[in-house]
Amino acid sequence: MSIIIVNNPGQDVLEGLGVFSWSIWEHEAAVFPWTYDSEEICYLLEGQVEVVPDDGTPALSFGAGDLVTFPAGLSCTWKILRSVRKHYRFSSDTA
Repeated sequence: MSIIIVNNPGQDVLEGLGVFSWSIWEHEAAVFPWTYDSEEICYLLEGQVEVVPDDGTPALSFGAGDLVTFPAGLSCTWKILRSVRKHYRFSSDTA
């Protein structure tokens, strides 16, 4: 169960996924726990985040321009270092 980060994916990849039609979520700098009930894919428009998995695997950092996939069942702590604005889709949204 790992987080996948694609740095600066091409426009063709983003359009192929339909990223720009997904909902947008925004949040100011904060720290909070989160558990993923289903897979989430997100594309960061703004911000910088560090995610610390609860299973002891190393923390990962990502920011504006990154496409990130979080697996279902992941429990972690989100550390929003700079306010985030992202497109996102949960796998349950497509069912």
